[in-house]
Amino acid sequence: MSDASSTNAPEFTVSELSGALKRTIEDRFSLVRLRGEISNYRGPHSSGHAYFCLKDQGARIDAVIWKGNFTRLKAKLQEGLEVVATGKVTTFPGKSSYQLIVENLEPAGVGALMALLEERRRMLAAEGLFDDARKQLLPFLPETIGVVTSPTGAVIRDILHRISERFPRHVLVWPVRVQGESCAAEVAAAIEGFNALPEQGPLKRPDVIIIARGGGSLEDLWGFNEEIVVRAAAESLVPLISAIGHETDWTLLDHVADLRAPTPTAAAEKAVPVRAELAGTIADLGRRHMAASLRLLERRRAEFRALCRAMPQGEDMIALPRQRYDRATSALQSAKAKALDHRRLALAGLAHRLASQSPQAKMARAGQKLEGLAHRLSRGLHAAQAQRAQTLDHMGRRLGTAFAARRHLESERLTAAAHRLRTLDQRLTRAIDAQCALARNRLERLDQLLHTLGYRQVLSRGFALVRDAEGRPLRRAADVIAGAVLDIEFADGHRPAIATDQTPDSKPPRVAPRPRGPGAARKTDQGRLF
Repeated sequence: MSDASSTNAPEFTVSELSGALKRTIEDRFSLVRLRGEISNYRGPHSSGHAYFCLKDQGARIDAVIWKGNFTRLKAKLQEGLEVVATGKVTTFPGKSSYQLIVENLEPAGVGALMALLEERRRMLAAEGLFDDARKQLLPFLPETIGVVTSPTGAVIRDILHRISERFPRHVLVWPVRVQGESCAAEVAAAIEGFNALPEQGPLKRPDVIIIARGGGSLEDLWGFNEEIVVRAAAESLVPLISAIGHETDWTLLDHVADLRAPTPTAAAEKAVPVRAELAGTIADLGRRHMAASLRLLERRRAEFRALCRAMPQGEDMIALPRQRYDRATSALQSAKAKALDHRRLALAGLAHRLASQSPQAKMARAGQKLEGLAHRLSRGLHAAQAQRAQTLDHMGRRLGTAFAARRHLESERLTAAAHRLRTLDQRLTRAIDAQCALARNRLERLDQLLHTLGYRQVLSRGFALVRDAEGRPLRRAADVIAGAVLDIEFADGHRPAIATDQTPDSKPPRVAPRPRGPGAARKTDQGRLF
């Protein structure tokens, strides 16, 4: 066996071989015109140079435009644009790869991928999959969040970190490939798998789904433009957030999703609120509610006290008339006593004069005079009593008029106070009714959401639920024993059935073919993806 050092083949270093290849390629392809589609373009570099790729159906070549040529270009470079580039082919010794140094570039039409993407977008938009009316509202505070992404990338770490930082929630991760041929099928299966989970149990259905991926070229993100992914997202009963690529990247999944986030971190922020801010808001609202209640109670107490002070007491209303009546009664008794005393003195004087005269004549004259005086006294007494009674009656009428006027005034004050109390009571009643109406509307929306997310909605789309004789749901064929009594629940009712032990040689019963269309449910094996 001969030694390799004894051969006549010349020995090159890596740099010498790379330099020889570079000179050979540049001499052979000093000027070429190349037609292809721009891919993986992210704008000019900080140095002013622009790096991208030119590709067709079978190959791809790296390309670069130096800063001086880039500023003189007439066409604006963009992803998916088909162009005709003029330049020379050279190599990059640092990576042992070849590339095209573009000197001039002209547009040649929209690329094949962009044309296919636009055609698919118009078709799905015509079916109404992108309408805002069919988009669901995201839950304010989900209990479980489902994430469809690669388990090894930085995206899932960013999402988990952001959720734990804002409001820790239970997160279910469905691992998928985020690029490549199987990307679309795995993402669609993940969406359908999350929707197939039960609402209760150790592994319950998430309240919101986040589909996330980092940035990349149009080819890298193409799996999220596939029709199978778009239709699976449109049929999802769980609200869906798409966070594909960077803020400038748009896929068909972004149009059909219930909410589009510019980045995976922004998707986590839109999924959950900030716990500290919620606690602060609730505490502030509680303090404001307590302060408002105390102010309302104090104002009502002050108004009640004012009304009580404004209402006069019954004793105070009749105190002055009663005092006048007592004074008039005392004056009447004093005048009556004086009149009796005066008459008594007059009678005593007459009796003395009568005694000093002859008994018969004087007694006759005295008797006549006495009778006259008695009549005058009687008339005087009657007149005095009538005058006193008239005075008292006049004073009584004045007292009654004053009492009625005072009572009418107080009645008007009481009526005004009662009207104000009724107005305040009506305002309070309207406020309570408004709060009850808001609570009732919220309960109705929650009931409607419960009805929409129930498993009977799944049965109405053609699925069936199989239970054993004890009413427990059966999820695998291995759980069914031959001869067991089964209960099959459809959307319109229940049907009993008996399980049979069917062998591979036996001919299964014929079943009428079911129509399949773009919106038909797809049966996939998803258990291996957990």
